[in-house]
Amino acid sequence: MTDFNRSVLPDVVRSNGATPNPWWANAVVYQIYPRSFQDTNGDGIGDLKGITSRLDYLADLGVDVLWLSPVYRSPQDDNGYDISDYQDIDPLFGTLEDMDELLAEAHRRGLKIVMDLVVNHTSDEHAWFQASRDKDDPHADWYWWRPARPGHEPGTPGAEPNRWGSYFGGSAWQYDPKRGEYYLHQFSRKQPDLNWENPEVRKAVYRMMNWWMDRGIDGFRMDVITLISKHLDSHGRLPGEVDSELSEGEIGEEGYTNASPFCSDGPRLDEFLAEMRREVFEGREGYMNVGEAPGITPERNEFITNPAHKELDMLFLFDHVSIDQSPESKWDTHAFVPKKSSR
Repeated sequence: MTDFNRSVLPDVVRSNGATPNPWWANAVVYQIYPRSFQDTNGDGIGDLKGITSRLDYLADLGVDVLWLSPVYRSPQDDNGYDISDYQDIDPLFGTLEDMDELLAEAHRRGLKIVMDLVVNHTSDEHAWFQASRDKDDPHADWYWWRPARPGHEPGTPGAEPNRWGSYFGGSAWQYDPKRGEYYLHQFSRKQPDLNWENPEVRKAVYRMMNWWMDRGIDGFRMDVITLISKHLDSHGRLPGEVDSELSEGEIGEEGYTNASPFCSDGPRLDEFLAEMRREVFEGREGYMNVGEAPGITPERNEFITNPAHKELDMLFLFDHVSIDQSPESKWDTHAFVPKKSSR
């Protein structure tokens, strides 16, 4: 860790309840958006070699950790957050050998590398999803597949399994003619949600994470990790499905219901995060993990990051970005009026 002109956070100021404070409590984390950081081959897109070439500059800034936005192989439908191969580098940014060189040179300067990881969903071009399109394949239940609503022509408006809307607009369901069913995508239609209820999915994710940790990275920033557990009824049905015991709520002005209350901070989230901790991080030292946490309250943040619960080190919360929004829609804004102190 660099300590140039650094005031150390004393242990009387508690980070996540650990005593003494963990190393990252006094660390400076610098996010790098690789495609615009430094280009070394003249194609106008930043690359891993460009990051390596700037490590001395970053160390001189007093940086301790470099957080890389996604560099995995991807069709780039969502700037790399649609991953088609977790264990390869997208040619836009270089090769695995370039990544190994970056890790070695960063560590030689006392810098750590944290990778942005997306395991709520993959790209629809990932081998897992392509295999899942065959109902007889072992991967058939690795994603959220559902048939069309009875009495509706598959692929036509109103045939979706429920009326959830996507964060990116439109329905959260996309019909796949090959399989003859719909798959859930909370984000782009090219980003199908993984089915974390399936233990084989979780095992595959943990194997991949261990592969990267063993390769030398120092942790993960986990994108929308608090969406991995969905609310299901006693028969495994999602809210709003035919015969589901769970209502999906009111239809909004855009013609869809809000999936967030049923996909954020779901009933098995703590179980999944604790399992991830055991399977990937237990016994390792010097790492950090931080989760992007839509739908998490400050109270739940304290629980998830409490070292005694062995889940995640830190979370990004989003309360501050909605202080001027109405409960009905983020587009319905109003002036923020601070509450007066009772003192």
